[in-house]
Amino acid sequence: MTKFSNQIASEQEASAEVADATPSSVIELRRYRLHHGARERLIDLFDREFIESQETLGMSVIGQFRDLDDPNSFVWLRGFQDMPSRAVALNSFYTGPVWASHRDEANGTMVNSDNVLLLRPASPGAGLPPPRVARPALGATDLPPSLVVATICYLAPRTEDEFAKFFEVTLKPHLEQAAATVLATLVTERDPNTFPRLPVREGETVFVWLCAFPDLNAYQVHLADLAQSEIWMTDTVPEMERRTWRQNEVSRLRPTARSLLR
Repeated sequence: MTKFSNQIASEQEASAEVADATPSSVIELRRYRLHHGARERLIDLFDREFIESQETLGMSVIGQFRDLDDPNSFVWLRGFQDMPSRAVALNSFYTGPVWASHRDEANGTMVNSDNVLLLRPASPGAGLPPPRVARPALGATDLPPSLVVATICYLAPRTEDEFAKFFEVTLKPHLEQAAATVLATLVTERDPNTFPRLPVREGETVFVWLCAFPDLNAYQVHLADLAQSEIWMTDTVPEMERRTWRQNEVSRLRPTARSLLR
């Protein structure tokens, strides 16, 4: 394991009392298209008003991020115990006083908010780990140097289980050898959307993996190491491309000051 991986493991053990360690079995990966120059306003509002107000209703605000490659994109992850509790929690929040007070300001920053993948862990134990450390306090401004990289693979229908096995056996060892910390592997949640007021992308089959790096430079070194691997370049990548129907979507995500996932 890398030093960064060991640090994550030790922090997870030390933070058992930080938050409910029950992993989310349903996860939303939400990407908002924003008006030009509006991202900082939304992040300030979100980190101030929309974290504790959701978590008190049973949701997990797992992480919120700036996309380094798209200044008009805000990305965040929200978790739920299961689909029925998701419906109850979302209904409570979106009919409640906090959203009523701030929805106009939040919606005013957005071009659209419908780019949402509804996901579940690819296998038992493959979901996101419990928080490593306590969430920074309200008003925190220090930005962590770490990077979370989300890779979305688009698959043929009903092939996600096969691809998950391929990832564990073939892809993951290469990623970890190149000093990536694989946080989670997720696949499409096939149950119907239990809160239609918030649309999600339907009719797609995806496999998503999330990796963490201590900083941007470490990620660049990781990519260089993979590029120098003959097996990765000549065998692994072509096999991955054979199993996907379009180019993978890779997002370099920098956590906000109050993001738990970092």
